[in-house]
Amino acid sequence: MTEKEFYEKNDKIVAGNHYKEWLGEIKQQIHAAQYEAMKAVNTTIIKLYWGIGRSIAEKQDEGWGKSVVEQLSKDIQIEFPGIKGFGSRNLWYMMQFYIEYHGDEKLQPLVAEISWTKHLAIMTKCKDSQERQFYIIATKKFGWTKNVLIHQIEQKSYEKYLIGQTNFDKTLPEDIRNQAALAVKDDYFVGYGDLGEKHSEYELEQNILDNMQSFLAEFGSDVMFAGSQYRLEVGGREYFVDIMLYHRKMQCFIAIELKIGEFEPEYKGKMEFYLNVINDTIRLPHENPAIGIIICKSKNRTVVEYALRNSIVPIGVATYSITPNLPEDYKHLLPEADKISDRLKNII
Repeated sequence: MTEKEFYEKNDKIVAGNHYKEWLGEIKQQIHAAQYEAMKAVNTTIIKLYWGIGRSIAEKQDEGWGKSVVEQLSKDIQIEFPGIKGFGSRNLWYMMQFYIEYHGDEKLQPLVAEISWTKHLAIMTKCKDSQERQFYIIATKKFGWTKNVLIHQIEQKSYEKYLIGQTNFDKTLPEDIRNQAALAVKDDYFVGYGDLGEKHSEYELEQNILDNMQSFLAEFGSDVMFAGSQYRLEVGGREYFVDIMLYHRKMQCFIAIELKIGEFEPEYKGKMEFYLNVINDTIRLPHENPAIGIIICKSKNRTVVEYALRNSIVPIGVATYSITPNLPEDYKHLLPEADKISDRLKNII
């Protein structure tokens, strides 16, 4: 009997017994059980790979040759026909995983937090311990898929998070502050299509709109496009936000203003105006305050700091690039190791 037939036959009974609410509770329990089962399987696999990696490392220290790993892979395949994950290359990764993580007091407690394929992406693409810690924590906390994780690494989200210029610490609720800091980066890649070095604001906006899926990936998997030239009306006059997004998990609008020149302090005042209007006329009672991002071709970091200092609405100021490589001076902007540790504690 289908659910529809059940309802038709038992309408009064179902209504009287609050069947739908009960069904919802059962579904939640099933989903929770499935998630816990997946977590348990992942933990078991990681522990297995960790143990095998340790054993291989010990044998290598005892002077066993590299060929033993090839032989081990073959013998495992014979004993367990069709089993996946035990090719010689993956066995070497298990050893590397153990060697590079077991002596690291920050990384070792995190080894069972994400899947093996995500660990591989982080381990092979990131060599710095604190960078690895960042991506493991963020992947777990924000539910990044493997593809989203790889995109975040390739787009230098770690560096952009550490040096991002926002006033979120003072203006956003604590429960969404760090999620917002990850979404609002210090630099966005917009070099899609035929956008040349010289372009107008209209051409920049159209290029982003034509490649909206790629642009949204810059913000993570929970952001949706809400409109371009988004209309606001105040006192009988019309105003237009260049691009409006909506963040599902944070439950807030993200207003974006595009500028092809250097950041100017007056841009902040215009964004404050937009955010106040959005909060008063569009935001629903259960939603969080809107966030503003001013994306410019360039910025003076000191000017930005002064501009945002006394603002009471959440604003981030970023730049955009038409090439995927970060400017060389980004390396000099990264904080000291102890300050990076403090920033990482914020997202734990």
